[in-house]
Amino acid sequence: MAATTGASTARASSLKLAALPNQGRSTLSFRLCPQTARLRVSCAAKPETVEKVCQIVKKQLALPDDTAVTGESKFAALGADSLDTVEIVMGLEEEFGISVEEDSAQSILTVQDAADLIEKLKEKDDA
Repeated sequence: MAATTGASTARASSLKLAALPNQGRSTLSFRLCPQTARLRVSCAAKPETVEKVCQIVKKQLALPDDTAVTGESKFAALGADSLDTVEIVMGLEEEFGISVEEDSAQSILTVQDAADLIEKLKEKDDA
């Protein structure tokens, strides 16, 4: 029975409808439904840090004043290429007096990512 259960489990992960034997008496059925992520991670960055990062991003990308830039804004969606992202990180380093490692810089995809990293680096420097 263990082999049957394992095979059923493997099938269940790729099908929307799966049936499992219930000790040979009857069959249990259930439907696998995709769920949207509802969990949001709370950010550590202060609102003023996020706002300052937004201003730096707008300046580095020469975005019009009426362009909405928020914590959820992705650099790529704002038109930034890899060189623009490097320049944004350099601007953030200068403004906040921090040094961002290359590995950390590559993980920055949104304004919020940048603000969270800044707060983390500032806490580390203060400790």
